[in-house]
Formats: sequence, C-alpha cells, structure tokens
Amino acid sequence: MSRTTHLLTATLTTATVAFGPVAAAANGELNLYSSRHYDTDERLYSDFTEATGITINRIEGKADELIARMQAEGANSPADILLTVDTSRLERAKNAGVLQSIDSDTLEARVPGKLQDDDNQWFGFSQRARIVFYDKNDVADPPRSYVDLADPTYKGQVCHRSSTNVYSQTLLAAIIENHGADAARNWAQGVVDNFARDPQGGDTDQLRGLVSGECDISISNTYYFARALRKDVSDLSADIDMIGWVFPAQEAEGAHMNLSGGGVAKHAPNRENAILFMEYLASDQAQQYFSAGNDEYPAVPGVALSPSVAQLGLFKADDVDLSKVAKNVPEAQKIFNDVGWK
Repeated sequence: MSRTTHLLTATLTTATVAFGPVAAAANGELNLYSSRHYDTDERLYSDFTEATGITINRIEGKADELIARMQAEGANSPADILLTVDTSRLERAKNAGVLQSIDSDTLEARVPGKLQDDDNQWFGFSQRARIVFYDKNDVADPPRSYVDLADPTYKGQVCHRSSTNVYSQTLLAAIIENHGADAARNWAQGVVDNFARDPQGGDTDQLRGLVSGECDISISNTYYFARALRKDVSDLSADIDMIGWVFPAQEAEGAHMNLSGGGVAKHAPNRENAILFMEYLASDQAQQYFSAGNDEYPAVPGVALSPSVAQLGLFKADDVDLSKVAKNVPEAQKIFNDVGWK
C-alpha cells in the first residue's frame, strides 16, 4: 500500500472521471449497515443503484450498536458493508473482527495510503478538518496550533466536546502520534485549565457557544461550519460573520483530519457487490457528492469542492497515518480520565 503526502486544496476544477469500473451493469443486492445519519447520502445510494442495478438494503444505527450486532450475528450476518464516521470506529470494527481484507486496484489507486487500513480492512471516503474557530470581536490573536489551545493566555475562553466523543479521542490520539504521550498529557491538562464551561453538546453547539458569548474559542469539524454557510442553521447562520477560523499547525504537522469510511463485512454474502460499492464511493461522482451534499472534503485528491467548503480556503492537512492514530485511542482516553476532562 502506497503512502503519499499532499496538501488538501480548495480546487474548483471539474472532475473528469465518472464511475470508471462501476459503470458496468450488475445485479442482485447489497446489505448496508451505516451509522452515517445524513439524509443527503440518499443520492449516493440511488445513483449506485441506477448505475449498477444493485438494490441497497439499509440498516442504520449507532456505530457501536452496529458493530455489536455484527458480532452477535456472526457467520449468519447479512451485512455486506459497514459505513461509519471516525478512524477510531473503523479501527474498533477491525479489532472486533467484523471486517475482512480486500484487494482492489481501484481503491489502492484512488484512496491515499494514509487513509487506508494497513490490512485493507477499511478505506476512507470523505474527510473533515478539525480546526479552531473564534470570536473575531474578542480574540485578536487566536491559537495557531493545537498546542496553543493549552496556553494560559486563553484561560476561561475555550469550549470543547466531551472526552467520550470520538472526535475528541481521535484528535488527542493524533497529538500522541505527532508529539508523544507526555506532550499530549500536558496539552490535555492545559486545555482543561482553559475551559470556559464543562464539555457539552455537539460540534454545532461549540460554534453556537461563540455566538452566545459563552466561549471565545472552540473546536469543530469544518463541515458543521460550512453547512451553516450554505444554508440556515438556527442560532448560528445569522451571526456567522462574527466567527473567524484557523487551520492549525500550518508550520508543523498540519490540520487534523477526521475520516468517514467503510469496510466489507467479514461474512458478506454479496462480497463482489460490496467491493463494487466501495469502489463506487471512491469514484469522482460520489466524491463530489460527499462535498456538495454534506460539506465534506473528498478523500480522493483533485476532486472538486463545493463552494461552501472551498470558501474555507487552502490549507495543509496532517499527513499522519490514521491507522496508527487509531491505535492510540485507548491511551488518549486514559489521559482524558487522568486530567479530569469530562
């Protein structure tokens, strides 16, 4: 599996590759277990069915519940594909033994190596940068790196999600990989010391905290902010001009990226259709829709971005191997517990 380094850029060039090998007619069905809860994904499924003739049967739920269900079903599981959000959950599915390794020249060629599992049990299909947002009226010099969030200068200003959230866990796991466990522990303690309030709510709530004045600085995935640029989000869009943003660590490792991806189920009864669907998700058509439909960054380099995503600008993405980051999640949770990050 190749490993590549690249900048994630806000290109607006038109993608030229459509379905590629997925264009060939197929038949049968595909049983999809998905924890992606976005209505816009309906277009992904309908386009795949239209192109291939394969009917998609969906079961939706929380990631941990779906993984536990697949374990309980064992060899009798009807699941062909597991789709979920965040590297830690993909690795959790692998460790639970519910995925299988696959060989696909298409996926190897299109999905960057750092967004693939080392054993080809999962592949990333879309990304979100986890970045710093701040109140432009109150913060003249916002944090320029994740490390800066622990600077005592920002005491009483920072809002963040809880330590049980996978986005929090994966960010700290990446800091462990990039800076070491001791530095990660000091960082976590410093951020706790800088909290404006106890951790609470989702990413949109961190942004709303800036509007309400509870926070001066917060962390969120980019697609929550881009969505509020594209359409009305209550208690956020009307005041969005007051919010500035920083892609952290541009002089160092780059901005941390969250991953949405999937893998073929260990006992997939429709294995070939499952691989075909995975390859479809890496096609330019599907990749563009991840951006246009859900304000995400494509996993495949060079695919066009939607205007709301492109508006955030160019930046350097962290090139860390997300398969390695996922293995640090248990240590990250221990650090959170030790420093009292609720």
